[in-house]
Amino acid sequence: MNEHKKSIYMHWAKTHRANKYDLATSGLLHYSMKDLGVDWQDLEINGPTYYGYEPLNEMLAAKCGVSRDCIAPAIGTSMANHLVLAALLEPDDEILIEQPTYEPILAVAQYLRAQIKRFPRRVSNQFQIDVDELKAAVSSKTKLIVIANLHNPTSVLTNQETLTAIREIAVNVGAKVFVDEVYLECFYPKFGDAISSFHLGPEFITTTSLTKAYGLSGLRCGWILAEPELIERFLRINDLFASVPPHTSELLSIIALKKLDQIGRRAKNLLDQNRKIINDFFDQQNETLEVVRSPLGTTFFPKLKRHDPEKLFKTLREKYDTSVVPGEYFEMPDHFRVGIGGATEPLIEGLHRLSEALRLTG
Repeated sequence: MNEHKKSIYMHWAKTHRANKYDLATSGLLHYSMKDLGVDWQDLEINGPTYYGYEPLNEMLAAKCGVSRDCIAPAIGTSMANHLVLAALLEPDDEILIEQPTYEPILAVAQYLRAQIKRFPRRVSNQFQIDVDELKAAVSSKTKLIVIANLHNPTSVLTNQETLTAIREIAVNVGAKVFVDEVYLECFYPKFGDAISSFHLGPEFITTTSLTKAYGLSGLRCGWILAEPELIERFLRINDLFASVPPHTSELLSIIALKKLDQIGRRAKNLLDQNRKIINDFFDQQNETLEVVRSPLGTTFFPKLKRHDPEKLFKTLREKYDTSVVPGEYFEMPDHFRVGIGGATEPLIEGLHRLSEALRLTG
């Protein structure tokens, strides 16, 4: 297969041997249909969904505090990301992407034959964006600057001051700023004060969904925020990829949005509990791991201080029936990503097994 027509991370995520203790997931424990309180009389297989289902579009616009013409529905954040890149990039267009990044974004840019440049997020800078380094990497040819906020894989927050500085850089070269905000949803309704970068200026295009932060991945309820002219382009290019979304999922998404405070409360309580557990684990691993600790998000990205990554991950899988995401999928092989969005007891046992694997292979 052509190397530019696949995602190595997504293939690994879908095909790696399932372990009993899965610390690789980046989303929340699945929210059940029973807890959603679905009345089957409210569901239909078919309905008036063309460029999205209008009642859902309006609810999403209200949730985001934007006018209806500034939102385009998409089947999850991954498809939203694909639509943005496919609509805005021509072959050989220059795109500037952070490193490390979510590999499917990089893979789509490669597939579209863009000229890809990178700027680093460094461990020494707590994985924060160094605006001067970003500015040095931009050129007059740069068409898109791409970041994730919260950052994937570290969950680090990019603050409004930095985003405003990035906007100024983009304005100076006539570029757009594309921000994957799927993990920004981890502020949760009524529990945080996150503001989408879309509200900082017309240079920003953002994507997000209900998938990661709420345990609602199966609904595939995603969306794009952008200026109306761009929204029209995203909707039209989606005609080539997804046609129309499944109407039953749209109706279920409306039900979920009506209960998002309740769902968010459940998610926040779980993450608060699990974050304390993993921070206690990191406290005990000072000699083996270096980690930037974020108070937000669902993942951490520790660096191995002395272990051979391949040996550790093999031992963890085969001897301890536990999985993490190898850092090679984020271009940093001496790191790994670990998620805290699952059930608490398996997390506790999985971290215990990770500790044993670190001890055995160190």
